[in-house]
Amino acid sequence: MPANSDARIRHIYDRWHETINSHDLDGVMALYAEHAVLETPAILAMYPDKEEGILRGRGAIEQLFAINFEVLAREFRRLYRSGLFLSNGELPSWEYPRKTPTGDQVDLVESMDIENGLIVYHRVYWGWRGFKALKAAQAKRCA
Repeated sequence: MPANSDARIRHIYDRWHETINSHDLDGVMALYAEHAVLETPAILAMYPDKEEGILRGRGAIEQLFAINFEVLAREFRRLYRSGLFLSNGELPSWEYPRKTPTGDQVDLVESMDIENGLIVYHRVYWGWRGFKALKAAQAKRCA
């Protein structure tokens, strides 16, 4: 099987959604390479002393997800996505849209670079509702 086959990309796409929705920290972290990089404004919301929204290394990423599962639990109680994603075989991207069949949710776009079946670079783009959730979480963490 090639380093990044359609099956491996589909695995990341499916497992990501399953583990995020179930708040399975070990499951999420099993998708990341040891040297992975995560880029998201959630870093600045959770770590107000940080100067950039970038974390390097699986250990640092794991700490952020542990905090996110606690602080943003309401926003991530059950994320909906359409089941569609784009991929060139190395970079899958998909949206968690604001509007869902059951109401509004935090809006995100996930984009990941995959090598050898693991996430090596992950970017998360937050929409307006997501931005407001991050601001509220930041206020909670700073209080």
